[in-house]
Amino acid sequence: MGKGERPEHMAPPDIFYNEDEARKYTTNSRMIAIQAALTERALELLALPHDGVPRLLLDLGCGSGLSGEALSEAGHVWMGLDISAAMLDVAAEREVEGDLVLNDLGHGLPLRPGSFDGAISISAVQWLCNADRRGHDPRKRMKRFFETLYACLRRGARAVLQIYPENHQQAEMLVASAMKVGFSGGLVVDYPHSTRAKKYFLVLMVGTSTAVPQAKGLDGSEPEEEEEAQIKMAGRDRFKRRKTGSGMKGRDWVLRKKEQMRKKGYDIAPDTKYTGRKRKHIV
Repeated sequence: MGKGERPEHMAPPDIFYNEDEARKYTTNSRMIAIQAALTERALELLALPHDGVPRLLLDLGCGSGLSGEALSEAGHVWMGLDISAAMLDVAAEREVEGDLVLNDLGHGLPLRPGSFDGAISISAVQWLCNADRRGHDPRKRMKRFFETLYACLRRGARAVLQIYPENHQQAEMLVASAMKVGFSGGLVVDYPHSTRAKKYFLVLMVGTSTAVPQAKGLDGSEPEEEEEAQIKMAGRDRFKRRKTGSGMKGRDWVLRKKEQMRKKGYDIAPDTKYTGRKRKHIV
């Protein structure tokens, strides 16, 4: 992909994010850093209570699980949906902690009503603005997506969708489609005066009329250099852990994962002194 080209112009998402692109995306330290920073901002805008209680969240367009990692690190349980089987294969190989579902957001979300405490999406929802295949009507696909997203969220929950709209018309179309199905909220644009740092977040609320959160950089400021350096360092650290294998899952991870599965209703074996212990290789 050439510099300045948008992925949406290259191919439909399930084709563009093939096996090669999925692995390239997941091992790029710059992409890892950007994904982590956007997810942390989305969590901030989600405004979940700071009470130590894990929330059940949706990651829409979860890809290979980069954003899901930030949700897990924040102590939440999540389910990820994505249209790219290759991306989900990489996520499964990486043993991300969320449940993974192959799904086209334009077909709607096949989820139980009122079951999620919030939803995030990083760089995915703008794909709904395109007619990638014969018979695709962007407005109908957006309507179906927002209807089912509204239905599966609990009353008072939020959805924070980070988007890269191609123009003002796309942004307005997404906002209008969300408002028509009952969401309140609107568009939050961080660093609106910057061509480099500007980021769009569609902040949607269910059953409340809370004011839209404050955007960053309204005074014309840019992200602080120290903040950007920390983001880059975090991306390099995550990349290094994957390369060296220092992020191997230990006993604490196994215990936490088992407890998450029990809360979801699965019949999980009791913990013992052998839980999470490395098994000997038998030839």
